[in-house]
Amino acid sequence: MMVLIVGLILFLGVHLLPTQPELRDGLKERIGVVPYRVLFSVLSLAGLAVIVLGYHKLQLHPGKNPILWDPPVWTRHIAVALMLPAIILLVASLIPSRIRTATRHPMLIAIKIWALAHLLANGDLGALLLFGSFLAFAVFDRISVKKRGASGPFGAKAPSSALNDVLVVALGLALYAWILLIGHQWLIGVAPIPQLT
Repeated sequence: MMVLIVGLILFLGVHLLPTQPELRDGLKERIGVVPYRVLFSVLSLAGLAVIVLGYHKLQLHPGKNPILWDPPVWTRHIAVALMLPAIILLVASLIPSRIRTATRHPMLIAIKIWALAHLLANGDLGALLLFGSFLAFAVFDRISVKKRGASGPFGAKAPSSALNDVLVVALGLALYAWILLIGHQWLIGVAPIPQLT
């Protein structure tokens, strides 16, 4: 459990830095923009790796990961359904489109939906820590973004066309299908479809 907590503190702690513009800008000024970005990326990847390792260890040792509640099967159906818009919004955060412009911060919305979906479908303490932390972070970051008037890493608006919207949805659907049929089992070790029965 401690490994997961350390990973969450590292990953989310690094991602809280942009919510403090004075601290972030002071750090950029002190070490330079490129070193800041490199350090941010390295610490983020390290935090993510520790999160994955910690959560994986909890799955291998269920005695260290108590079950707090036993979610009914219908919550898994809701989780699978919620993941479709989450993945489309994740793709929208990377491609200029009217979807991205309309949602303003699609990555944060995607994280909130992803975390909520997984909180609904999992009842163990590790899941509560992992997905609850990400949900709390995304809510906090959205409030912070609103207060700061931040437009996100790609700007508030970018030229886009209906073709980009189609591309976002098509890529989102393809990624969703891959995760549902292959990716979740390969990456996480749990096949979503058998969990629906």
